[in-house]
Amino acid sequence: MMRDTLSDLPLVLDRVSMRAGATTMLDQVSLTIGPGAPTLVIGPNGSGKTSLLRLCMGLDAPSEGTVTWGGRRESRQTRRALLFQKPVMLRRSVAENVAYGLARAGCPRHRRAARTEELLDRVGLLELADRPARRLSGGEQQRVALARALAREPEILLLDEPTASLDPAATRHVESIVQMAAHSGTKIVMASHDLGQVRRLAGEVVFMVRGRVREQANARDFFDRPSTPEAAAFVRGDLVL
Repeated sequence: MMRDTLSDLPLVLDRVSMRAGATTMLDQVSLTIGPGAPTLVIGPNGSGKTSLLRLCMGLDAPSEGTVTWGGRRESRQTRRALLFQKPVMLRRSVAENVAYGLARAGCPRHRRAARTEELLDRVGLLELADRPARRLSGGEQQRVALARALAREPEILLLDEPTASLDPAATRHVESIVQMAAHSGTKIVMASHDLGQVRRLAGEVVFMVRGRVREQANARDFFDRPSTPEAAAFVRGDLVL
């Protein structure tokens, strides 16, 4: 599969707002996301994390401001993939779900079987290749969804709380796949509500409250020396409204 030679990085949001009627999901957000270690987006419920990821993917357009990918405003999604908290499984086998992702990514038909096998091995599901995808556990379905997303060979992989409803063992599997993708050069931008997970995965933290970015910092600095009262309270486990 030939990859686009143009880069989507840096991903830049410049004074972006996003509204639906009287509701403001994002309010004057300016943010630059570059290559490197995973960026974890955190904040209380309703802080705008999902809206931010949808804008980064190019699924939604801002009400104000601009989003650019590698300096370009067009939002072709050939170098990006977005994984939701509850992925949709096609009424097909595990292997056919991944092969569908490969077809959508433009992988030649004669390469799909071998590439499907590679991806399922990568997420630890090769032995379940012929199983109906909808009969898998939640954690296994999330790993199928990750394989399908990785079929695009994304430069940027956006993840919206992918382990929110999973048990610790399934969470460990998903985190391992995310770390492997990051080590292979894929830029991870992941929303999470789990501070333990943020400590395990993040190179950088983006902290949001009420649709605004309150801090963007190196993960160690964020946890050791948060620069806003809201961030300090969030790290302590206090309620942030």
